[in-house]
Amino acid sequence: MNIIIAGDGEVGLYLAEALVNSNHNITIVDPHEDLLKMIESQTDLMTIMGDSTTIGVLQRANVRKADLVISVVHDEHINLMTAILAKKLGAKKVIARVNTMENLSAESWKIYQELGIDGLVSPEDIAAHEIISLLKQTAATEVFDFSGGKLQLFMIKLEEGAPVLNKSLTDIAKEYKHLDFRAIAVHRNHETFIPYGDDKFETNDLAYVITKPEAIENLLRLGGKVQHNIHNVMIIGGGRVGRITAKRLEHDMTIKLIEKNKDRCIFLTDYLEDTLVINGDARNIQLLEDEDIRNIDAFIAVTDNTETNILTCLQARTYGVKRTIALVENIDYIDISQNIGIDTIINKKLIAASYMVRYTMGAEVTSLKCLSGIDADAMELIARPGSAVTRKPIKKLSIPDGAIIGGIVRGEESFIAMGDFQIEENDKVVVFALPRAIHKIEKLFH
Repeated sequence: MNIIIAGDGEVGLYLAEALVNSNHNITIVDPHEDLLKMIESQTDLMTIMGDSTTIGVLQRANVRKADLVISVVHDEHINLMTAILAKKLGAKKVIARVNTMENLSAESWKIYQELGIDGLVSPEDIAAHEIISLLKQTAATEVFDFSGGKLQLFMIKLEEGAPVLNKSLTDIAKEYKHLDFRAIAVHRNHETFIPYGDDKFETNDLAYVITKPEAIENLLRLGGKVQHNIHNVMIIGGGRVGRITAKRLEHDMTIKLIEKNKDRCIFLTDYLEDTLVINGDARNIQLLEDEDIRNIDAFIAVTDNTETNILTCLQARTYGVKRTIALVENIDYIDISQNIGIDTIINKKLIAASYMVRYTMGAEVTSLKCLSGIDADAMELIARPGSAVTRKPIKKLSIPDGAIIGGIVRGEESFIAMGDFQIEENDKVVVFALPRAIHKIEKLFH
C-alpha cells in the first residue's frame, strides 16, 4: 500500500515505524524540519516538510495514488481538513484523529462520512474506555474484547502462590480438564515467546490468555488473582482522558479528581456532575493524605507528564491502593513501569496504532490490539471462503513461527482453539502474532 502519514511528533512517527516492516510505501508529512532529518537519518521513509492542509504539499506526497492517508497531528481541525482534502485529491481511504467528544457523535460522524472521511479515532476516548474495562476486571493487567466480548484477551501477572507456577502447559491440561481458555504468549525478562507443551510458568511472568467469558473466574483462580470491588476512585489529571473517565464513572462510583490547573478545575466543576474536583498537585503527599488516599480502591494517573503518573501511582501503592493505572507516553518506560509495581499502563500511541494499523491489513482484519510493553499484536480475522485456513484442521495448518491461533467465534458461539478444530468460512479467528509473522498470517486468510 501507498500510505501518507500527516503528523507533528511522536504518534505519526510511531505509526510509520509500526507499518514500515509490512512492505508498505510510507511518506511522512510533518512541519518540523529537525524531526524529519532525524527520521531520514534512521529510516528509509520518504519525508516531506510542510502543512498537510496545503494542496501543494499533498500533491508533492503523490496523494492521488495514496491507498491510505492518516492524519494524527494534535490539532483535530488540521486532521479533518487534511482528510477531506486528501479524499478530494484522489486518496482511496482517509482517517483522522479527533479530540472532542462532539466529533464522535452519530450526527457528526454521518456528516464527516458525507465529506469522504472513512474513519475517526480518538485515542483519549479509547483510553478512557480501556480504563473503565480494567476497573471491571481488576485482576487483569490488560483486557481486550473480541466480537463484543464473545472472546476476551487477558494479560495477568503471575505472582507468588499462583497454582500454575512451575507447571508446564501439558501438566495443566492433565490436571484441569476442559479449560475454556488458552495461554497464547508469555513475556519474561524483556522477551516474548509463545508457550508450548513443555514450557513452564514462572513467578512474575506476564501471561496473555484468550478466554471465553464463562471461564474468567477459573482463569483468575489458576493465575492466583483476586478480583477487587472498586467503589472509591481517585483520578489525577483533568485532561481529556481524565474527564472522560470521570464522566462515565461518576454515577456508579465515588470519584475524586485532582487537577493542578485552576482554570481547568473551574471548567471541570461545570462539566462533571457527581465528581469532587480538587485543585492541587498530586505529587504533594500531604494532599493525598488529606483526601483519604488510604481508602481509595483505584488510583488513575493520566496527566500530561509520564513521570508524574508513574511516581504518583507508586506512591499510591505504598498506601495500599488496590489498583493503579498510569498513562505512560514514552513507550520505552512501559516495561519498566510494569516491573516496578504499576498494575496497568495506558499508551495513546499504541491505542492509535491499534485502530489505524487495521486499515492497512485488508478486509479480513476486523479488530486489532497492539499490546502494551511487547512488540506484538492480537487480531481478529475473518476466514474468507476458500482461504487456506479453512482447508485443514488447525494442527495441520502451516502457521508461521511467531504466531498462534487462540480462539474462534462462529455466530453466537465461541471456541478455544484446539488441534483438531476445523475453521470454517466466515468464522472470526483470534490470532496472536509477532511482527515477523503478521504478513504470513494474512496470507492464510486471503
